[in-house]
Amino acid sequence: MGERTARFGIAVVRFAQKIREDSVTRPLVSQIVRSGTSVGANYAEADNAQSKKDFLHKLYITKKECAETLHWLRMIASVLPMLRDDAKSLANEAKELTFIFSAIIRNSKMNKRDFHC
Repeated sequence: MGERTARFGIAVVRFAQKIREDSVTRPLVSQIVRSGTSVGANYAEADNAQSKKDFLHKLYITKKECAETLHWLRMIASVLPMLRDDAKSLANEAKELTFIFSAIIRNSKMNKRDFHC
């Protein structure tokens, strides 16, 4: 999973490099690079968490960064229709990652409940 989130971050950076910066796109590029690369960084932190609570907290942040990346992809696709296909491809990966993180969170919570029963 760490490799997949790293590939996602790299793909976001490469996507951002295609965008000609101007007063409208500059903040969008900055935001998408931050959130898109943060997915992998936060997953790495979750993977090295010190406790189950810490793991879940960092995984929630990872999931949140995926959602934020989806938002910026929508904004960029609306401003730069010629990048819509690339944005859609990245959005699909962000959605898949979100589903995976949600499943991990759900399963971790269930395991936690089972442990205390």
